Amino acid sequence: MVEAMLVLLQERGYAGTGVNAVLEAGAAPKGSLYFHFPEGKESLGVRAVELAAEQYRAVIAAAAAAGDAAEAVGHVLDQVAEELVAADFAAGCPVAVVTLETSAHSDRLRAACEAAYDSWIALVREHLVAHGVAPGEATALAETVVSTVEGAMIVSRARRDVGPVRSARQVLVDLLRTRLADVDGGTGR
Repeated sequence: MVEAMLVLLQERGYAGTGVNAVLEAGAAPKGSLYFHFPEGKESLGVRAVELAAEQYRAVIAAAAAAGDAAEAVGHVLDQVAEELVAADFAAGCPVAVVTLETSAHSDRLRAACEAAYDSWIALVREHLVAHGVAPGEATALAETVVSTVEGAMIVSRARRDVGPVRSARQVLVDLLRTRLADVDGGTGR
């Protein structure tokens, strides 16, 4: 049910995703929804946001393991572009969707989205600090990276074109390469 909710959030948004659609997509009986999620759609939405956070953390961690921060961000944005095209721009980040639709109406969903973003920012920040960037600057850079990626995804979906994601990739990779080159005489460590 959680995976079905996650897919439907990406395609239809929170408001457009009804409980019956989730049950149908997840091939689950109605009673199981309220057994596992007694508070209904909102608690299922929170769990779907948490699952999305876990999945994107795995993508970020895998990219970070492959190289420096600039390479990692470039890899993540390449993957975002591929996923947008594969979904014919019909699916995007479910955390962004839930944030935009519910943050003013549901503190539980807003808090789940905040935790998701904070976890992604923390991973990027840790990677930057490990490569010699001062903690305060690493936080600002990490917030900028995550915010830029999210915004680029939204604009790409609106345009049905990965151009904004490609532009974000170029700017963020250049920014991080420049900053890492400045750290410790250009070693980035």
